[in-house]
This record gives sequence, structure tokens and C-alpha cells, in this order.
Amino acid sequence: MDWGTELWDQYDIIEKHTQSGLELVDKYVKFVKERTEIEQNYAKQLRNLSKKYNLKRSGKDEPDCRFSSYQSFLDVLNEMNDYAGQRELIAENMMMNICIDLTKYLQDLKQERKTYLMEAKRAQQSLESTYKQLDSSKKRFEREWREAERTAQYAEKTDQDINATKADVEKAKQQAHMRSHVAEECKNDYAAQLQKYNKEQNQFYFNDMPLIFNKLQDLDERRVRKLAQGYILFSDTEKHVMPIIGKCLEGVTKAGTNVNERNDSMVVIEQNKSGFERPGDVEFEDYSQGINRASSDSSLGTPKGPMDLLGKNRSKNFWLFSKKSKPTVTEDFAHLPPEQRRKRLQQKLEEISRELQKEVDQSEALGKMKDVYEKNPQMGDPASLASQISQTSQNIERLSGELNKYETWLAEAGGRGETLRYKTHTFNNNGAHDVLSTDGAHSDDSTPDPSQAIYAEFDDDFEDEELTAPIGKCTAMYSFPGASEGTISMQEGEVLSVVEEDKGDGWTRVRRNNGDEGYIPSSYVTVNLNK
Repeated sequence: MDWGTELWDQYDIIEKHTQSGLELVDKYVKFVKERTEIEQNYAKQLRNLSKKYNLKRSGKDEPDCRFSSYQSFLDVLNEMNDYAGQRELIAENMMMNICIDLTKYLQDLKQERKTYLMEAKRAQQSLESTYKQLDSSKKRFEREWREAERTAQYAEKTDQDINATKADVEKAKQQAHMRSHVAEECKNDYAAQLQKYNKEQNQFYFNDMPLIFNKLQDLDERRVRKLAQGYILFSDTEKHVMPIIGKCLEGVTKAGTNVNERNDSMVVIEQNKSGFERPGDVEFEDYSQGINRASSDSSLGTPKGPMDLLGKNRSKNFWLFSKKSKPTVTEDFAHLPPEQRRKRLQQKLEEISRELQKEVDQSEALGKMKDVYEKNPQMGDPASLASQISQTSQNIERLSGELNKYETWLAEAGGRGETLRYKTHTFNNNGAHDVLSTDGAHSDDSTPDPSQAIYAEFDDDFEDEELTAPIGKCTAMYSFPGASEGTISMQEGEVLSVVEEDKGDGWTRVRRNNGDEGYIPSSYVTVNLNK
């Protein structure tokens, strides 16, 4: 069943129905737009909420950061932030796949519908024009036929009049004949117009309008089908991100299961344990015997009572839960209880050791680079490294002094210094390497202290080292003599295995097929690392 057959006479109904369908599409687009605005506002509020409660960490020393409940709360906030991102994605996809797509499709449908209605209007106007011509020819035929009858009656009457002359009779007959001829022509014209109109009317009702109505029916069905797809997309858009949203919610659940109340209690103990012993019994002081109190007042070490534990103000009664005044922070952490002081000193030692390691690495790299520049002046000026070498040496000397200072404090606090001891390299005025231990004294390379971990300078003898697996290949763009210690020669076009990539000092460690290894300038080769 189609509209052209069943609704051939319902033009107004079809026009109204198709217009209503387009308005429904427009209404749905507005609905989805408002939904996307709600999603965007929801996501924005979630992000602001996560940001509001996501406490900024002041550093690794922040006490709360070590609690599992605190970390889990941060994880919950992060998951909520990711969840907000998925809500934004829903809004974005709905806007792109539904609103924008349906809006464009709606404009095309409106233009197409307008075209069909214009075609129907032109067909209607053409039929009306033909009908007007038919009606005009019909009226003319009617008028001329009546006039012909009148002239025929007049001619017959004149012919029977005995007083009429022969000329009058002849004239009347001629007039009647002429009018009859004109009426016959009008009759033929009317018949032709009628045939033409009937043909056009048949074409209008059985071909033109049914075709237009069927086109409008197809347009409307496509509109309905597209709208149905929009309804499905409304659901699928959210279903598509549900697995990710599910993972976010699983992350929140995991954050809850990761909370370990026992470990948090242990962290409280670790962070706040003072190391003091509980105070002993207060001794009886018999003032009647004149006992000397100086010895008890001047005792050092473990506090003997609440006043030693909580303060020295003897004008008040002190209790375990009384408010303590904030101590003055000192460099050696002497303001902290013994246990906490040892931990802070150990942390400080580890930080200084890491900084010292970096400076030693830098010193080593600068030494290699200076040696290469001295033996290959075309690669650079050795004097340009003087300021960097001097600064690095000063940094090593400063850090070594700090390391010794904190180790001394740690020993006083009853802790053991387990940090690495480095032999670092400084440079004299001639560019030669001097070895400086961490206590700042110069030592001889031939007599290293076995109790210290030696940071050894790179040596081109790799026989005692375990061979490292290559991480890529490199091709030499230029020849390199490899005359300095730790380097390796190469010829233009030679392919070598990359063992260690450039760490920022301009050198790459390579190996030949025969096992020879050494450093080459990174700018002399093209490197292709394994993926």
C-alpha cells in the first residue's frame, strides 16, 4: 500500500503529516542537545569536586601520604576524574553522531520535501489552467450555439413572412448558416479542450500526484528510519563507554579493598615513635633528711617523668595529652625524638648520595669528553669545558662535605651509615684526573680503600664484564680514530651494534662482531634502536 494509491485525494493531510515528522526530528535534536549539556555540566561538577578534595601533596615527607586510607581516597578521586572524562565523551559523541548528523539530515529532508511540494503545486496549477481553458471554450460554445439557434429561428420566420422580400429571406438564411458554422467550430474546440483536460486530469490523478505522494512517503519513511537510528545511538553511545565506566567503578572498589587498617596503624607507629623509654617510678625525696636533688635534676638520657617527657616548665602540671609547643627546627634534626631523628638523617644521607652520584657521573662524562677534544681538536675546544669541570668539582666537594657531616650526626644518633662511598674525579689545571674521596682528601688510584664502593672510570677492557645484549644498530657516517681511552675506532659505512645509547653526554657505546666495545661520538653515526 502506498500513499499515491490510497491517499490520492489527501494532499493537505500528507503535507501536514510530513511537516509534523520534520518537527519531531527537530524536537529530538533539541532534546539530545540538552542531554549533552547536562552531561557536560555533570562532568564539570565531578571534575571540580575531585579537584576540590584532591589535597595537594607538599612532598614525599607528607605524613598522610603513607596511609593506605589516604592513598585510596586519592585513587577514588582519580577514578571520579576519569569517570567525568567518560561523561564528557558521551556528550561529545552524542553531539557529533546525533545532533550534528540529524541536523544536517533534517535540512536535506526539508529541501527535498519543498521540492516535491513545488512539483505538486506546479501540476495543480497546470491542471487548473487547462480547466479554465475548458470552461472558457464551453461557455463560448454555449453562447455561440444559442446565437445560432436564434438566427435559424429568425431565418425560418422571415422565410414564412409574406411581406418579406426575397433579399431579406436570403440574408437571414446566410446569417443563420454563418452562426451555425461558428457554433460548430466552438463545439469542436470545446470537445478538443475537454479531451485535453481529461487527459491531463488523468495524468494528474493517476501519475503525477501518486508519484509525488510516493516520493513524500519514501522521504517520511527515511525520516522515521533515521530517527529510529538516533534513538538507538542515544543508548549505544552510553553503552560504548560503560565498560570503561565499569573499570572506573571497579577502581573505586579496589581502592576500598586496598585500605589496610593494620598497616596504617604501623605507619603511625613508624612516623611517630620517639624511641624514649617509659619513665620510671618517681623516687621519694625525703626533705627531712636534706637529700641533694641536684643529681636527679641533672640526669640525662631517658626522661624520668612527665616533665622531662613533655616540657621543662615546672610552673604547671603536665600530662601525656597536654599541648606541646612547636620545637625549633634544626639542621641536624636534634629537635626530633631519637627514632625519628635517625630516620630523617638516613633519608637526608640517601638524598645527598643520589645527588653525589649524579655529579660523579657528570664528572666522568666531562673527563671523557675533554680527553677526546684534546686528542681530536676538530671535535671541540677542551677549554670550553673548564667552567663545567670546575663547577662539577665544587659540587662534588660540597656534597662530600655534607655527606660526612650527616654521617657524623647519624653516628651520634646511634644509627649506621649505609650510604655508598664514592671515589670521585676532579681535574687539575693540566686536565689530568685527581681522585677525591668523599672526605675531601686526595688519594692514590693504586691504593683504593677496599671498604668503600668505588665508582670506576670506564675502561675499554670488557673481558671481565658480562656482555650486554645489543639494543640496536648504528651506521658510521664518518670515520673516527678512537685514539683516546675508552673509545673505539670505526670506518665510514661500518655497521656496529649499539650496547648503550647516548645518555646526554654525546657518546654512544657500541660493539663489533668480534666483541670489541667502546664509545663513539653520537653525532658520527645514525642509530636505529630495536622496537
